[in-house]
Amino acid sequence: MRRIILVRHGRTVLNAEDRLRGLADPELDSVGIDQAEAVAADITRLRPHVVWSSPLRRAVRTATIIADASAVTHHVDARLNDRDYGEWTGELRSEVVRRFGRVDAAPGVEPRSDVFQRVWPAVVDAAQIAADGPVVLVSHDAVLRPILESIIGGTIHKIIAPGSCHIVSEDDDRWMVEAMNWKADL
Repeated sequence: MRRIILVRHGRTVLNAEDRLRGLADPELDSVGIDQAEAVAADITRLRPHVVWSSPLRRAVRTATIIADASAVTHHVDARLNDRDYGEWTGELRSEVVRRFGRVDAAPGVEPRSDVFQRVWPAVVDAAQIAADGPVVLVSHDAVLRPILESIIGGTIHKIIAPGSCHIVSEDDDRWMVEAMNWKADL
């Protein structure tokens, strides 16, 4: 069985204001740093082999904290980048929903199917490396959600909160979600 630990980066000011982040590149705020340190403490218990992240600063900082705590290497993989919200980047989510009924209907927003097609090969590659130990992928809600939904075969209605950790595994091309919002003390 090969295990992948999916982590959403810690909080940023844009998260706190519920603005669409997308390709905007804010740093973690103080709460986000605390979240990254907490998830890193939990993940070290799983003895990860390597950490990969999106190239955006909020993901890189979270991944660096995890990699340092686990004494493993960290690599950036552009396939883990956040969803592109186009001109709506930085706008309040509620305003975009008010105008278009849902974020997906706003013009210029990267389709969810495109996000999945971009990220799934990274997950498969991570599974190959996970033979040597769990691989941590640090990314974004709009990236982690389609991964998890693909594996469970349905819509996730739970929040994928900043600093949250989710565990998936692959065995003989069979994927399963082992845990969502995992904490070491559970």
